Amino acid sequence: MNFRESVVSEFSTILVERSNAVLTITLNRPERLNACPPQMADEIFTAIRDLGDARAVMIRGAGRAFCSGADLAANAEMSISGGDRAFASLTQHYNPMVEALAALPVPVVSLVQGPAAGVGCSIALAADFVIAGKSGYFLQAFANIGLVPDGGSSWMLPRLIGTARATRMMMLGEKIFAEEAERIGLIYKCVEDDELEDEATALVKRLAAGPTVALGQMKQTLRQGLSQDFTSTLAAEARAQRIAGNTADATEGAMAFLQKRKAQYRGE
Repeated sequence: MNFRESVVSEFSTILVERSNAVLTITLNRPERLNACPPQMADEIFTAIRDLGDARAVMIRGAGRAFCSGADLAANAEMSISGGDRAFASLTQHYNPMVEALAALPVPVVSLVQGPAAGVGCSIALAADFVIAGKSGYFLQAFANIGLVPDGGSSWMLPRLIGTARATRMMMLGEKIFAEEAERIGLIYKCVEDDELEDEATALVKRLAAGPTVALGQMKQTLRQGLSQDFTSTLAAEARAQRIAGNTADATEGAMAFLQKRKAQYRGE
């Protein structure tokens, strides 16, 4: 895949680019299928803390994989030597990163080719839109090595595909290829591999040109609605509508509708 210009090189395991209101994060350890050591989790967390003027985020992998999972063995001090080490790595590195990614106030698109396994699966699914090439697959392989799913997958999977399918993924450790992933609702879209770059780029640019505050409020109310009752969700929607309705973009949207033209949103 061809990477665009304006790459920020302050990180050692990821590439960060800001272009056209889009922040692109590339997991950049292709020789390890972008396996994610604690350092990479920390660098992703740092990169998304400062969105700047970005109005959408894309996350992707360099080379032929999205992310093959955690790579704790890459750093001897952080390698797993029992459950206590795993607990420390999750609570101090991986969990804060995935939670921050899922909670971003702007739309997030993940572009998946090859494996999205283990915590890599969680990183991909934490996005609002997951687009995968036909070569892409999603894997919860923890049962194969005597561990349990992490990175938030125990929360995300049953909500995306139901308990029965989530149990299949988690307990049987089977690959779910992109075509099936789209069919069962695990991801937004499956495309041909040679169309993946263009499809994902077009989507993230479309989102970056949208009413940013309103999209962020949609993300918040969607997430809240998964764990609260109907009445609470109605109240949350009303609060979100007040915030969105007071933006310049809402005024622009109304004027564009009345004038029968395309709205030009500024994210304000």
